[in-house]
Order: sequence, then C-alpha cells, then structure tokens
Amino acid sequence: MTLPDTAIDEAEKNLRDILEIAIGHTQSALVVWDGQCDLAIALTQAYRRCLPNATFIDFDNAQASDVHAAFDRLIPGDLVVLIQSTSFRLDAFRLRVELFKRDLKVIEHPHLSRMPGQEALIYIESLAYDPGYYRGVGNALKERIDAAHTCTIESGGERLVFSAGLETAKLNVGDYSQMHNVGGQFPIGEVFTESKDLEAVNGRVRISIFGDTTFSVNKPEKPITLVVNKGRITGTIDSTPEFDRVLSSIREHEGEVWLRELGLGLNRSFSEDRTVSDIGTFERMCGVHLSLGAKHGSYNKPNIKKSAAKFHVDVFAATQSVLLDDEIIYRNGRWLVA
Repeated sequence: MTLPDTAIDEAEKNLRDILEIAIGHTQSALVVWDGQCDLAIALTQAYRRCLPNATFIDFDNAQASDVHAAFDRLIPGDLVVLIQSTSFRLDAFRLRVELFKRDLKVIEHPHLSRMPGQEALIYIESLAYDPGYYRGVGNALKERIDAAHTCTIESGGERLVFSAGLETAKLNVGDYSQMHNVGGQFPIGEVFTESKDLEAVNGRVRISIFGDTTFSVNKPEKPITLVVNKGRITGTIDSTPEFDRVLSSIREHEGEVWLRELGLGLNRSFSEDRTVSDIGTFERMCGVHLSLGAKHGSYNKPNIKKSAAKFHVDVFAATQSVLLDDEIIYRNGRWLVA
C-alpha cells in the first residue's frame, strides 16, 4: 500500500509544526532516510517539502564514512532527522547519543516498517503537535506528581497503590527550553516517574496490552491481572503463554520482576482500540503504562544494580481512573488537569 497524497499532506503539516514550534529549527538540516517501507518514503517526501534546503542522504546507498562526514560538517544547533524503517547501525556509533553530544538537534523516527497500511496513517496523525495541550497537561501533571504523597491506579475493580510518593516527573511534551538536548524520538506525549521507594508499591492492576518478546504490541483477549507485592510481580491471573514468556525471560536474567516506571501517556491518537504494532511508538498512548524489569535509566535506586538491569517491558493498564492523593487526575480515557 503506497500512502495517499493526503497522508503526505498531513505529515507535512504535522512535521512543520514540530520543526517550528517544538524544535525551533532555524539552521542547517541533514535528513538521513531509507526507502524500505511506505511510511519511511512518505515521511521523507514530507520533510523534503518542509526542509527544501536540507541535505538528504539515502542510508541504503551511502557508505558509513559518507554519513559520518555529513555529521562532521554540522555545527551546534543544526538539525539531524533520522527516518528509519528499522534502526540505523553505524559501527558502534550510538546515533542519537552521539549527535546530542555534538549539541545537534535530533528528530528520530525508528522502526517504521513495523507499522504498515492503516497503522502508518495512525502514526502520521500521532505526529500532530498541539503545544497548548501537551505543555499544559504535561506541566500540570508534573506539578501534581511532584507534590503527591500517594498514587492509586484503579482498573476493573483492582487497585495498585504507590504509597511512598513519586520521583520528580520528567516530561516528553515537545518543550526543550529547560533541557540540554533538543529533540528525541517522535511521536511524543508522555510524563513519567516511578515510586520513590520501589518496595512501596502494592496491589493489583489489570493490563490490556503489553510489549511482547518481539517488541510488538500484544493485546490478549481479556486483560491480565498482575499481583504486585513490595514492588515485584508475584503472580498473574488470566495470563497468556506469550506474557508468561516475557516474565520468564525477565526472571531468568534478573531473578525477579520489578515494577518500575509509571508512565502517563498523552498522545490521543493511540488508545486500547487504536493501536500500532511498534511498542516504542505506542508507549505514548493516552493512558497509563508501567514497566516490568529492573531497567529504568532515568532514576537510580540503591537496591537496583545498573549492570544487572536488562529489561524494561512496557505494559498498559486498563485504567478507569488515576488518583494523586485524593484528586482524580484521569478518568475514562481523559486527563482532567490543565
């Protein structure tokens, strides 16, 4: 399925807003792209319209030395766009990290081939940037998270309680004014934190979607209930063979299954009923996601050894409501703060 011209028109509009409002692009730009899927081709066409003076490099037909040389010609404040059907590999070069070290702005679109057909159209829609919504709701959630003593997730009659307060929240809302690095992976839309004390998380939570062993969105026929004791998954109800494989893999390498990230997704293009296959993209879904496994690089905990932390598996709660202390901040698919 080649994407229709209307999809490229929509991509152009959404990307132009990202470039102008979120990134604040004013200098030179380099776009590294591949043509291995329809979505990558469509985004490249849209960027050609938005950035007519940029340098475009076809990754599939370029030498690694050519790409490195193009990076070397850039100066701090310039922009690099990475349009990847999978994920570009340049020796041991960790692209986004190394580009940020050079004070370059970065827009990354990875794993596009995982989202064909109608999913590609949803992806393009998810790139729409509404600064009033993202920054307004994002900062309001951060303010409440940073001040809260408890958090409760209610899902289908179950309650998961964070009773020791939450770490200072981090924002992914397209506002880089207080950050050293400008840009990241798109689409955006997330506020995330975790319990100050990992062992102060107890209760049960029903999950309707999880990231499976192929990093794909997996939606079981009925929600799986996780039993959480002292921050660890100690049991499941209505599990599936694939989810059992996820838990077994974590336990094999880490010994136990920690629950770490509390993510509040803001992107209204994604929902339980409107999904894309790539879990890293779907993570922005408007709602609540949690991470299983000891890995969460944004926060350090004394009882987690970074060298032993291998897994960060996103799972999505079938959430009716979220409470911070006694305030309901989310109900039935909507954030209630601004």
